Amino acid sequence: MEPWLDNNKTTEEIAKALLGRLLIKETPEGTVSGWIVETEAYLGVIDEAAHSFNGKNTPRLKSMYEEAGTIYIYQMHTHQMLNLVVKEAGTPEAVLIRGIEPFVGLELMETRRGKTGIDVSNGPGKLTKAFGITQMDDGSKIYEKPLYLAKERRKIPLSIDATPRIGVPNKGPWTEAPLRFSVAGNPYVSKRRGKLDGNNGWLESNR
Repeated sequence: MEPWLDNNKTTEEIAKALLGRLLIKETPEGTVSGWIVETEAYLGVIDEAAHSFNGKNTPRLKSMYEEAGTIYIYQMHTHQMLNLVVKEAGTPEAVLIRGIEPFVGLELMETRRGKTGIDVSNGPGKLTKAFGITQMDDGSKIYEKPLYLAKERRKIPLSIDATPRIGVPNKGPWTEAPLRFSVAGNPYVSKRRGKLDGNNGWLESNR
């Protein structure tokens, strides 16, 4: 069973289980893919940093209240943010995808971003631009094309770091809660400056 369809798993467990999964986006310009290396868990109505805190529900948040596996896209400044709803309909908890290690279509990603190296996709707004993810993807399902996770292929992190989320000031205990998960040592994790070393924190390549 996919982790986001298992109601016995917590949102934090799902955020960690998504590390190493292969995200794919098919577009008219071409197909790109990459390994998820960084996520953040948002715990719904109790989480002061979540859009659905205290049960807030507006047309913009419609996808947050749908079934597990629904994609929720929101805009921050000029950037689109990719989130995956992970609980049953009516329970608005989600995981933000923050960093991707490119796999297929790097040249297309570089063209879209106007960048090379780790700056192509080491942040939530960067990866959506690199992948051609737009507001049109909001409400679609992560197990259906054109934006989906591969069923078979994945990488296994050697170690997972748990740290406070980024950009969550003045939220009391939620500011420091260790709800950001990343592949330890991977250079595509946002706010981390690293070098490609051929391993990047993975147990095995599985390419």
